[in-house]
Amino acid sequence: MTETGFLTGQYVHLQLTPASVGERIAAQLIDWIVMLAYVIFMAWLLGKINAEFMTCTILIVLPILFYTLLCEILNQGQSIGKMITKTRVVKADGSIPSIGAFIIRWLMYLVDGPMLGYIGVLVMLLNRRNQRFGDLAAGTIVIKIKKYKDIQVSLDEYEFLDRNYKPRYPQASDLSLEQIEIITRTLSMKSQDFLPRTAALARKVAQKLNIEQQETSNTAFLQRIVRDYQYYALEEI
Repeated sequence: MTETGFLTGQYVHLQLTPASVGERIAAQLIDWIVMLAYVIFMAWLLGKINAEFMTCTILIVLPILFYTLLCEILNQGQSIGKMITKTRVVKADGSIPSIGAFIIRWLMYLVDGPMLGYIGVLVMLLNRRNQRFGDLAAGTIVIKIKKYKDIQVSLDEYEFLDRNYKPRYPQASDLSLEQIEIITRTLSMKSQDFLPRTAALARKVAQKLNIEQQETSNTAFLQRIVRDYQYYALEEI
């Protein structure tokens, strides 16, 4: 089975397995069943109260139209079908996609879906990450969610995070891989302007995450941010 590897930071290496074409089709079928059940229920309910046509359209058509988009944005890349099949949409580096990426995937279903004969299935069969056109355009993949024990982690490089590690800044999980790499590169610098650089970066990180720095040292604060990011990266998989 094909696996996709990426680094969540300088110290942790994760191996993610793309969802199979069968799993992706199963997730889609479950979502269709959910949408069909919603349509039937709402049609019955609105019929009971003799709702107007425009009301029926708004309450039935719009939720179905935006179902996948809203589910994935609000539920970190998972619709109900993906939750049941234990799959999730992530960026190529394993992080949660932006709203823009989710919108691109959703719009590209016009190409991938039934309107053009499910060409997305053919595209998935022809690439090793099982990506449809929407994934390729948005830079996303659909992965199988593995439990913590299934993740391949280099523990000798990750020894400072033991079982009793208590994260301090949950907001650190909102940072991107690129931002974490900037922090780790800055911390590894051995230049004369190290202190002003770390001070400036610490201020920017605190402002971005809207948090108060609790450490007396800027270096200690940035190290804590990286460690907390790594903690949540592991816990979410």
